[in-house]
Amino acid sequence: MAVSCLLYYITDRRAFAVDEPTRRRHLLQKIGEAARAGIDYIQLREKDLPTRALESLARESVAILGKLRTEHPELRTKLLINSRTDVALALGADGVHLRSADVAPEEVKKIWSCGAGAPARGSRETPLIGVSCHSPKEVGQAEASGATFAVFAPVFEKKNFPGQRSAGLMQLREASKAEIPVLALGGVTLANAQQCLYAGAAGIAAIRLFQDHDIATVVAQLRA
Repeated sequence: MAVSCLLYYITDRRAFAVDEPTRRRHLLQKIGEAARAGIDYIQLREKDLPTRALESLARESVAILGKLRTEHPELRTKLLINSRTDVALALGADGVHLRSADVAPEEVKKIWSCGAGAPARGSRETPLIGVSCHSPKEVGQAEASGATFAVFAPVFEKKNFPGQRSAGLMQLREASKAEIPVLALGGVTLANAQQCLYAGAAGIAAIRLFQDHDIATVVAQLRA
């Protein structure tokens, strides 16, 4: 079982409301709540947004986390942008989350090293890089290419996608033998999260588990 439990909140503003301004307001509130609750990583996953709207949302998210870090230096939450290295770098995010079909982490590091020194950019010198993986082999490839951590999915069948093939705990256990942290995603609940940790996962990644509940309560129970 993992010594500590890393927690990764993946955003989905579309679950909040019908109109975009309300969605945006609720999402930014949830990001603030997640940081105050001690979530390790937040992935801004709003992949349906056009670039300008994503940049605006990322800018506000960075500002919220920056303000909270100033007021509470102990807060450790880092922001990653889904797939868009350019947006993450330009807006001062902490890193990027790559889909399994995206460029390799080593390529992201090359791009980042060329832009991280620009005066107007607040980005860290070395990006945090999460990678979505669906097999132990993909986790090994992510590790070899320089990923910070891997997100292994789907571990369990998701109720909104019945019939979708799940990887299961045995595959998670195999994937978790990697030297980088492996986080479990997909159908994870408070009832089965401990099974993932006992299988070797370094932590839990989720959308609804965090977004649909009081984050502070969920975090406390996962780390109890």
